[in-house]
Amino acid sequence: MMKIGILATGITPDELLNQYGTYADMFVELFAQVEADFKYEVFDVRDGVFPITPQQCEGWVITGSKFNVDENRDWMDKLKQLILEVNEAGRPILGICFGHQIIAEAFGGKVEAYEGGWGVGLHSYSLIGDNGFISGNEDQFAISAMHRYQVTEKPEAARVFAESDFCKYAGLQYGDNILTLQAHPEFNLSYETDLVSLRKGAVIPDEVADAGLAMLRAEAAATDSVKVAGWMSAFMSASLVKN
Repeated sequence: MMKIGILATGITPDELLNQYGTYADMFVELFAQVEADFKYEVFDVRDGVFPITPQQCEGWVITGSKFNVDENRDWMDKLKQLILEVNEAGRPILGICFGHQIIAEAFGGKVEAYEGGWGVGLHSYSLIGDNGFISGNEDQFAISAMHRYQVTEKPEAARVFAESDFCKYAGLQYGDNILTLQAHPEFNLSYETDLVSLRKGAVIPDEVADAGLAMLRAEAAATDSVKVAGWMSAFMSASLVKN
């Protein structure tokens, strides 16, 4: 059994927490759906709770967050250093949304508020390149998006494996041990719908939120979250064997 450390950089909004659990809970539930042989330890890095060493867990997941990377909080600087140390130790890392962005920054990339505004709802992404962690002849996938910031300059160390017209660097791979996604495989359609509804008007412009909700409520709406979870699980397991 592989021990996964979840580096929690955020938590579900209070209004949705009781129904859906934390972001860490969502990852545990998601990986259970693909029967990943994982056990977990959660580190709330926002509160300064960090692992003692990068080897404390065999693999790592960095969650999404309400914070933006350009806020440069102390815990973010410490997290960037941990990312580099985990990479040096050869341990696998998954980064989702904020995790995707802060890993890019740790490796010299650039993250900014996107000029195209918010990306919300169910977004489709094209797979590009040779992706050994994906079995079959897959060429695209759809998962929930919730972001205004995105990677605008890719780190040299990163290879793009997923893209869309809205998000050029939607999926990045760093060597054999780091895989990151801008969108959220851990969000199911129900949670994403409630989250967009909650933030409509207050955070997300009404017209953007309405367009996202229309996608989510469409009769054919479906997320490939479980399929993506299988890819992530396969990547983590293969990385640990290689390193």
